Amino acid sequence: MIRLPDHWNGGLVVTGAPGTRRQYATDTAISDQVIAQGYAYAATDKGNSGADFYRDGTRPGDAVAEWNARTTQLTRAAKRAVAQRYGHAPRRTYMTGISNGGYLTRWQLEHHPDLYDGGVDWEGALWTADGPSLLTSLPTAVARMLGSARDEDLYAVGFARGSEFLWPYHEKAYWGATQKIYRAEFDPTYDPGCPGPSAGSTPEQILSPCPADAVYDYASRPVSVHRAVARVALTGRIGRPLITLHGDLDALLPKAADSDVYARMVAASGQGALHRYYTIQGGTHVDGLYDTHPDRLRPILPCYRSAFEALVSWVEAGARPPADHTVARPADGDVVDSCALADRVDPLR
Repeated sequence: MIRLPDHWNGGLVVTGAPGTRRQYATDTAISDQVIAQGYAYAATDKGNSGADFYRDGTRPGDAVAEWNARTTQLTRAAKRAVAQRYGHAPRRTYMTGISNGGYLTRWQLEHHPDLYDGGVDWEGALWTADGPSLLTSLPTAVARMLGSARDEDLYAVGFARGSEFLWPYHEKAYWGATQKIYRAEFDPTYDPGCPGPSAGSTPEQILSPCPADAVYDYASRPVSVHRAVARVALTGRIGRPLITLHGDLDALLPKAADSDVYARMVAASGQGALHRYYTIQGGTHVDGLYDTHPDRLRPILPCYRSAFEALVSWVEAGARPPADHTVARPADGDVVDSCALADRVDPLR
């Protein structure tokens, strides 16, 4: 899907759908804002969507690998469409995304930096051949759903202390289904009695955990499984400026097992000067939960918009963003419509 504004500012913003959703999933979060600013906008459903996306392709990992290929194809196609409409190619192209879209942002800046000028990664999923990944943290969450894991076990795989009030919602909406989806994608022969989510016919069946997933041990799985993940793994070798945001109360992709690790990967690759990493105090993976817990959470969307502005200033004016830090959740004021990335958590408190 490509949108071309009447009054173009010379830029292009590309994204891919979060989760298993379609190309319209980030209309209100990203498209509305950047179109209003004059950017052309392009989004993809990643080539497959829905809870049964793992059925796409012929080899384990094919469906996720297609996400990356489709995003690259979309970027090239969007640049051609922009040139056809306005008479010249975009002067700047930015890659961005939420969750799986954040993963796509990381991957594109690692593998096709020539196509982009920079990116903003909002809690992107992390895939590494030997872990960590969803397949190393979610089995423990599933075990807790089934009563065979303690809170301490979740802390050990990265879940944050203080995020416990969010766990009941994630038990109902995310943990069981997400583990099934990705285990079916990368390790389809794990347990014939533990099918993927599309085997269910009701929302309850689709979202319910599979008992065998509670004891899933990625480290001991065959080499073929690790190779499947390696095909889509991240390296940290970004070639363009990247700003990463991650909530400290994320209860689906805990930052200790995700963006903390990715930031170290970027630094280890020698590309730390191209990366800024901001932990959002009170942020979680689902901004809508702020409505239920306004006294404990803050939505990340305003911080994302501030990060996008910071990226543009970094790329186009050479204004370097603040160093990595935790963005403080203010005790009062408007957290729905504003977020100052320079606001820091006092380390002495």
